[in-house]
Amino acid sequence: MRSVRLHMGFTDATPGSVLIEMGGTKVLCTAAVEEKRPPWITGRDHGWVTAEYAMLPGSSDRRIRRDHYQKGRALEISRLIGRSLRSVVNMKTMGECAIRVDCDVIQADGGTRTAAITGGWIAMTEALRWAAEQGIASRSAVFDQVAAVSVGLVDGEVLLDLDYADDSSADVDMNVVMSGRGLLVEVQGSAEGALFDRTDLDVMLDLAHQGISELLSAQRQAVDFPVS
Repeated sequence: MRSVRLHMGFTDATPGSVLIEMGGTKVLCTAAVEEKRPPWITGRDHGWVTAEYAMLPGSSDRRIRRDHYQKGRALEISRLIGRSLRSVVNMKTMGECAIRVDCDVIQADGGTRTAAITGGWIAMTEALRWAAEQGIASRSAVFDQVAAVSVGLVDGEVLLDLDYADDSSADVDMNVVMSGRGLLVEVQGSAEGALFDRTDLDVMLDLAHQGISELLSAQRQAVDFPVS
């Protein structure tokens, strides 16, 4: 695992914010509380959690266009983050509000989507804590943690938390999302340069579990969340 640094309360504009650094990757995660829910939820007695992901123009050596934000890869990652966060929230106890989590990549060096999920959970939990203090929602809506990490097979070796150099040359690239109870939320894996067998998959999942355990511990220290 690369070094993990969490800078809590990185901005004052939203009730939940953290800058998460994993090696050279830096992602700013902010969470806003909105009393207006999506139109399709109107009339239902529960809240909603959604997320948006974007790579900022100066986050890589090739400038990212601003109109790229909600297209293709960015949209797919936004949906992944939203699904991951909703998996550990009881929206029935949220009240009729919405949490919008924005994950903006300031600097990309591999693992941006997994860092966004890990940091997004912190920002969301802090925002729901604030909403509970305001009488808008219940902090108990977050019943578990969720974090994510990348693993891969590079030159026959299983690696954890791949940076860009390893990721770009990996024979197998996988992203694993896991809850605080050790349950799998989502696994995204593909053979980029070589096929892999069940044994390789098991080794990668075991290594991802070890890495995510470290991330869960860092989350608990940051937001004082009880062990699942």
